[in-house]
Amino acid sequence: MVVFGNVSAANLPYQSGFLESISSGGCELMGHSFRIPTSSQTIKTRTRRRSAGPLQVVCVDIPRPELEDTVNFLEAASLSASFRSAPRPAKPLKVVIAGAGLAGLSTAKYLADAGHKPLLLEARDVLGGKIAAWKDEDGDWYETGLHIFFGAYPNVQNLFGELGINDRLQWKEHSMIFAMPSKPGEFSRFDFPDVLPAPLNGIWAILRNNEMLTWPEKIKFAIGLLPAMVGGQAYVEAQDGLSVEEWMRKQGVPDRVTDEVFIAMSKALNFINPDELSMQCILIALNRFLQEKHGSKMAFLDGNPPERLCMPIVEHIRSLGGEVRLNSRIRKIELKNDGTVKNFLLTDGSTIEGDAYVFAAPVDILKLLLPDSWKEIPYFKKLEKLVGVPVINVHIWFDRKLKNTYDHLLFSRSNLLSVYADMSLTCKEYYDPNRSMLELVFAPAEEWISRSDADIIDATMKELEKLFPDEIAADQSKAKILKYHVVKTPRSVYKTIPNCEPCRPLQRSPIQGFYLAGDYTKQKYLASMEGAVLSGKFCSQSIVQDYELLAASGPRKLSEATVST
Repeated sequence: MVVFGNVSAANLPYQSGFLESISSGGCELMGHSFRIPTSSQTIKTRTRRRSAGPLQVVCVDIPRPELEDTVNFLEAASLSASFRSAPRPAKPLKVVIAGAGLAGLSTAKYLADAGHKPLLLEARDVLGGKIAAWKDEDGDWYETGLHIFFGAYPNVQNLFGELGINDRLQWKEHSMIFAMPSKPGEFSRFDFPDVLPAPLNGIWAILRNNEMLTWPEKIKFAIGLLPAMVGGQAYVEAQDGLSVEEWMRKQGVPDRVTDEVFIAMSKALNFINPDELSMQCILIALNRFLQEKHGSKMAFLDGNPPERLCMPIVEHIRSLGGEVRLNSRIRKIELKNDGTVKNFLLTDGSTIEGDAYVFAAPVDILKLLLPDSWKEIPYFKKLEKLVGVPVINVHIWFDRKLKNTYDHLLFSRSNLLSVYADMSLTCKEYYDPNRSMLELVFAPAEEWISRSDADIIDATMKELEKLFPDEIAADQSKAKILKYHVVKTPRSVYKTIPNCEPCRPLQRSPIQGFYLAGDYTKQKYLASMEGAVLSGKFCSQSIVQDYELLAASGPRKLSEATVST
């Protein structure tokens, strides 16, 4: 999830100036900040919350849910174990991986588990790709996106367990909370009772909510969903050709259901509206949420992703003899006479050779770097339809502790905003008893990605005025902005529009020794952190299966590399 235009990377000229502005671990992020002097300002401490009304949400971190007995968790655990139990290679493969986002990190981790020697190259000076984050001069972190870890992320949950960092996830109560635009400052919630199994807990949550949908709308929506519940994954994949809006109308679901619920869900899942989003994306999420008791339960990471999640993966890779290098941007994929990869040429003029190569950067960057002789191969030509969607992540520090914020993810149901959270409540590292820091996903962002940060903040404040009518005014006559950061990602996850599924490539390419990893590659979790991790496992599995073929091609000299932290 959140973790999300239109300058088409496929049509941009191949030139060093442009390549210098993009990253092999994620699209270039244009992060900007602004500060309002506060030296003479007294920050007032607020410790008392507004008395709880019927829609007031008061949450605390709860114990980790029992995920280990679900079918998907066990399948993910079995795949992880297959790397550790694989026969040790007589001669480990030297695998060069471009991009240290979750897909690249996952690939390197599981290859190392299987006894091979990955070399992970990241273009920027920060790990994480789409989950990267930076620390400002005050020591405050600002991130690429607002990242939520669901119970329905079995490979991610296994990864945390394998690294021994389960305690770094801060689980929240099992609810989905939506703002009510018609009642500024109020919220409606879907509560999933722990005493009921799936799908009864989800059905109960929907039936108990009477603020957003009427009973006739609930019944029509439930009838519309029956084919998906009965047909399973095959039915879900067959709906790729329809947008959310088209599918809802075909199933006789009232438009108001789309307006009340699925605009917010579409923007949260892929940063676009229901008239563009493939219904397959929504059905995959709903299937997981309805079929797994804790599938829709959410957790926040307890701090910044590069240090709290990415570095443990790097340390694991290092402990098994793998290597990671930052500031290593790829300029060109150089080929041998037979069309296979000779080496990766970096922007500093050095070359990196290996027994196998993995491109784990976003699809837009891959398309820019594809060798000319590969572009007409159907496997690569189909990538033309996969295009990253722009997204903007906004962080605003206020001069006071806001009362109408909760320890949970909130769906804004705003025209300009997707989801948001008061990170001073939800995240231990960002905790602040005296002031709130709102992190907000600004989406759809296509029309805003080129606008100034000031314009984006002004528009955000106008939306926040509706969410916090008693506390925030667009002119800052109420809560004052202490500072803000705006992080723009011109090309984030691939835009999951109808008929994209046939264009998603398998991890093993038709070029011997060349593989792909990334959430855009073929796996059932689409554009998500779970999808990125699973793609890395599938990529590693393909390389392990191809060991004899790759080893027979002969050893290649691998440049020395150091780990940058």
